[in-house]
Amino acid sequence: MTKRIESKYKINRRLGANLWGRPKSPVNKRDYPPGQHGQRRRKVSDFGTQLQAKQKLKGYYGSIGERQFRRYYQEAVRRRGDTGQNLIELLERRLDAVVYRAKFVPTVFAARQFVNHGHITVNGKRVNIPSYRVKDGDEIQIKAKSRELDLVLQGVESPERDTPEYLEVNHQDMKTRFVRGPKLEDVPYPVKMEPNLVIEYYSR
Repeated sequence: MTKRIESKYKINRRLGANLWGRPKSPVNKRDYPPGQHGQRRRKVSDFGTQLQAKQKLKGYYGSIGERQFRRYYQEAVRRRGDTGQNLIELLERRLDAVVYRAKFVPTVFAARQFVNHGHITVNGKRVNIPSYRVKDGDEIQIKAKSRELDLVLQGVESPERDTPEYLEVNHQDMKTRFVRGPKLEDVPYPVKMEPNLVIEYYSR
């Protein structure tokens, strides 16, 4: 087991949620935090509830740092409309999130690495920045030389998740088009996400 997978499972155990809906997640058998005191049920404060909601949403997208995640919140506040919905849309416009949603790779961690290694083009141009913001109508495609990688075949064949309606996915040509920015209810999260609590956490 790689260090990354171990870390991923630790996130699940700590938060008591199978964030990515993986069948091998230890939370499926033990839905309490690790450690000798993990099974103690303690009353969670409002702050603790907000913090956990933030950790769940941030953790779901892989390796986003706290400083970068706070910037997403600050931009969501500046935009018109519901701040929580704005935050979800900004996160789903990340290039690595789109690659993951399109089932080009099996995990969000793999999506970040896949983009970093230069396997993806946006509108025909190579982009290797995972946080690159995808616009409506952008076409994201796997480079021809990368389409037969084992990682890609695993992603496409994965039965664990479906592709959302805000993407038009063509697995034959290994490309997808970002149709529109999604709302919270459009995003196929395996667990309940509460962006309103994340907003409360940062605005307190």
